[in-house]
Amino acid sequence: MSDVNKTIQKWHASFRKGTDFDSWGQLVEAIDEYQILARQLQKEVQSTNPSDFTEDQKKTLGKFATCLEMRSSALQCTQSQEEFKLEDLKKLEIIIKSILTYNKDFPFDVQPVPLRRILAPGEEENLEVEEEEDAATGAGSPESFPNRVPVLQGTLLPRLPSEPKMSLLTIKIDKIGLKDAGQCIDPYMTVSVKDLSGIDLNPVQDTPVATRKEDTYIHFSVDIEIQRHIERLPKGAAIFFEFKHYKPKKGFTSTKCFAFMEMDEIKPGPIVIELYKKPTDFKRKKLQLLTKKPLYLHLHQTLHKD
Repeated sequence: MSDVNKTIQKWHASFRKGTDFDSWGQLVEAIDEYQILARQLQKEVQSTNPSDFTEDQKKTLGKFATCLEMRSSALQCTQSQEEFKLEDLKKLEIIIKSILTYNKDFPFDVQPVPLRRILAPGEEENLEVEEEEDAATGAGSPESFPNRVPVLQGTLLPRLPSEPKMSLLTIKIDKIGLKDAGQCIDPYMTVSVKDLSGIDLNPVQDTPVATRKEDTYIHFSVDIEIQRHIERLPKGAAIFFEFKHYKPKKGFTSTKCFAFMEMDEIKPGPIVIELYKKPTDFKRKKLQLLTKKPLYLHLHQTLHKD
């Protein structure tokens, strides 16, 4: 079986898993699967590498991801008036199963989610060098770049249901210290849980855009519900916090720095963790502190036990 067929088979299995959870009423697990699959599809749509998919097929994958997001949102909002139903989503199974040969119109009038530009490790640094050169030459007018898509409301998820003898973790992101805090546009945090290989263990969550800045601090004051019981996280897992902001000259959202918390640091109460230079090193092998100044990410942890 070719690599592309293996990828499609994997997507189809993930879709079936999500719709099964959905039909069984296991809504948290369904949201988890839908959001992970949506991100995988979006990543394929955004990829600039040689692809096995045509541009039309990528558009279809983008619309498919939109429907997954719509169903996920419907499950999280009990008062949704125009909710996207499970039976609607199931109509799309034939598309994900046969994307290479599917040639009909997409059954729903949706558009691909406006995607943030995903940058390969190291690409941000190269772009920043170009930005400096552009500034020197007067090149790089804002009109030549795509409109930004700030995640104003975030993509935070609710707390999982409690289980006997199991612990859930809420992390309050209090504030981050940066020497140029006041200059950051539309700052937000992307929170993810990764294994030692850098693979996602949970759905990735974005905080709402922070609006309060004070001296060298950007205040978030937002709770993140970790989407897995602590006892079920594998050895070596870590929780990552990527600080992102918008760069108007280049028209993309960039990671400025990151921090992470390992399993032995999970304990109730406040914690202050160090900031590291990008690109984000999910495998934690080549870490370089962002600054020698006493500037950190300030968090507060709460453990919930049934």
